[in-house]
Amino acid sequence: MRGRTVNNGSPGRPCEPLFFVGTTPHFYHHNVAWIYLIVAGILEVGWAIGLKYTKGFTVLVPSILTVAAIVLSMILLSLATRTLPIGTAYAIWVGIGAVGAATLGMIFFDEPRTPARIFFLALLVAAIIGLKLTSSPVDQQDVVADRERSESISND
Repeated sequence: MRGRTVNNGSPGRPCEPLFFVGTTPHFYHHNVAWIYLIVAGILEVGWAIGLKYTKGFTVLVPSILTVAAIVLSMILLSLATRTLPIGTAYAIWVGIGAVGAATLGMIFFDEPRTPARIFFLALLVAAIIGLKLTSSPVDQQDVVADRERSESISND
């Protein structure tokens, strides 16, 4: 299917690509923001586990990889918050990191696997899913509109 472009009506503003006929730039940006957020959360798990291997940042290669994961995770979180509400994005980012680090800690570092711990990790997963499901596109349009207003003010 061939893509098309849409100009949002602002003079001098480049056309934005639509990758699937029938979608809007908002829909595309919203989905990309979620991808950024999920990858940022996975990187947070990586750097949290990486801290264990740095031995207080005294081992070079794990330290470099951990710092790189921290920086990239923050960049992706920042990009996601350009479209997603900060409260939702931050809570999900932290939740992915907490669940992932705790789960990998149980697998690789022989941390306790008590029923209560697993239950509360499952509650975190339910909270992450709940935040995603209750993040409505209408709320996201307001965020995008605010961003576009601030961009137009800075361009004037």
